[in-house]
Amino acid sequence: MARMTAAQAAVEILKREGVTHVFGLPGAAINPFYAAMQTNGGLTHVLARHVEGASHMAEGYTRAKPGNIGVCVGTSGPAGTDMITGLYSAAADSIPILCITGQAPVSKLHKEDFQAVDIASIAKPLTKAATTVLEAAQVPGVFQQAFHLMRSGRPGPVLIDLPIDVQMTEIEFDIDTYEPLPVYKPAATRAQIEKALDMLQAAEKPLIISGGGVINADASDLLVEFAELTGVPVVPTLMGWGTIPDDHELMAGMVGLQTSHRYGNATLLESDFVLGIGNRWANRHTGAIDKYTEGRTFVHVDIEPTQLGRVFAPDFGIASDAKAALELFVQVAKERKEAGVLKDRSEWAAGCQERKGRLLRKTDFDNVPVKPQRVYQEMNKAFGRDTRYVTTIGLSQIQAAQMLHVYGPRNWINAGQAGPLGWTLPAALGVATADPEGQVVALSGDYDFQFMIEELAVGAQFNIPYIHVVVNNAYLGLIRQAQRAFDMDYHVQLSFENVNAPEVNGYGVDHVKVAEGLGCKAIRVYDPNELGAAFDQAKKLITDYRVPVVVEVVLERVTNVSMGGVGLDSINEFEPVALQASDAPTAVLNTLD
Repeated sequence: MARMTAAQAAVEILKREGVTHVFGLPGAAINPFYAAMQTNGGLTHVLARHVEGASHMAEGYTRAKPGNIGVCVGTSGPAGTDMITGLYSAAADSIPILCITGQAPVSKLHKEDFQAVDIASIAKPLTKAATTVLEAAQVPGVFQQAFHLMRSGRPGPVLIDLPIDVQMTEIEFDIDTYEPLPVYKPAATRAQIEKALDMLQAAEKPLIISGGGVINADASDLLVEFAELTGVPVVPTLMGWGTIPDDHELMAGMVGLQTSHRYGNATLLESDFVLGIGNRWANRHTGAIDKYTEGRTFVHVDIEPTQLGRVFAPDFGIASDAKAALELFVQVAKERKEAGVLKDRSEWAAGCQERKGRLLRKTDFDNVPVKPQRVYQEMNKAFGRDTRYVTTIGLSQIQAAQMLHVYGPRNWINAGQAGPLGWTLPAALGVATADPEGQVVALSGDYDFQFMIEELAVGAQFNIPYIHVVVNNAYLGLIRQAQRAFDMDYHVQLSFENVNAPEVNGYGVDHVKVAEGLGCKAIRVYDPNELGAAFDQAKKLITDYRVPVVVEVVLERVTNVSMGGVGLDSINEFEPVALQASDAPTAVLNTLD
């Protein structure tokens, strides 16, 4: 049997489990692992500028394609604690990533050694497993179990902490006979699916809620097939956006207090039955539970049994992987359709489309400084159906979800529950690494962009091209809007007179110079009529230079974005709504006169 260091065994297992890319930073306590990557070969390493950035790159890499598992690596102590935000974000959205940290020698763990911290205990609440490996011979089993756990049940992250002496110890290990452990996923029974369809059949105005679990299960095609068989309109959640194309006749719009459509909320409030698949009933989706559930029957399908009843008790719950459930839903629906017993839902679906065509928000503004709605209108024009949008939190994310269009799964890549500022840029690098020939467009407000702006250098160094749209109002816009309830505007302004850049007109940071200083290309836009040309130029620049390209749009300082504070029936529309077709020229369906 072959002898190798435990670190070399770990590297070989990563490759056997399908890993091709690793994001991280070397350091003294993890150097044996880096030595193994160098001597063994087969892994492409991307050197981050911040370890939190590496964890978000791993997230973006995982989220980009079915089966991907992003891996991030750092040294002991602060490297592990820096990854905690990435672990939180991944756990919150059911994203499998593997964090590998170095550690002080086993004999020093209780001696408060330099950069020795009990990272396993810190990470445990945010992972499916967090382990400090104390015996070198256990390294293969711990890695094998890590991949099994990440893929089984509700997906999620794992952390493995490797003391430096454990990494360097030689063990007997035969990689040629290594096999990944079988993945466990609960599956619905036919009896459960029959009952759920009986309940749907009894309804007059049913809806399907399609969550991120459908994307995780790579089951979007099945979701659309099931909707078409039954004629039931679909409401994707923010994490499930793209499971049905925005221009599909059964796409009924998104629902919620913030990232929602007026027509989506109106349709949900008209419904009498909801079948949720792979969703969590997140509070930004439901708003006030009493209003959301009033007069409706609910069936909930989720891979995690403890999610059933967590927010409210469904009338019927099914613990199942979304794909396994949808395969049965399609099968049974086909049988019932062939038997002629499925209800005709065409009138209900037509009503949903009618609302979709007339309840639109205005996007066509010629104001200078630019109104943000116009940015999303021009993005709809400039970027094609296969564009992957990447974003995290803020008014930019909320309004983008209200006005952009998404046509496929994994084309809206979003930190849904955690929403950490700074996530967008490194996550976009991870997405673009996973899909180097695809069109990746990140979207940030100025504050999100500044949080981890240094990671632009990673894209320049490793030729990872993508377009980053920065909507700059020199404000913490979402917090400013929330502060209205407290009658204040306190420490949310990012504007200042930049002595080195008077051309930014008091907006503070010169993002163009910073981006160029980090090896990227950048364009600044003041006039909305120049947006189309700027996006075209950005597409040419990423082709010519193979680096990130920043398109900064200087916005009006204050825009209050449509959102509500309590229920779906009380959304505040601060801005004009579309009254005629020209008010929303890129709406996917516009029936205004």
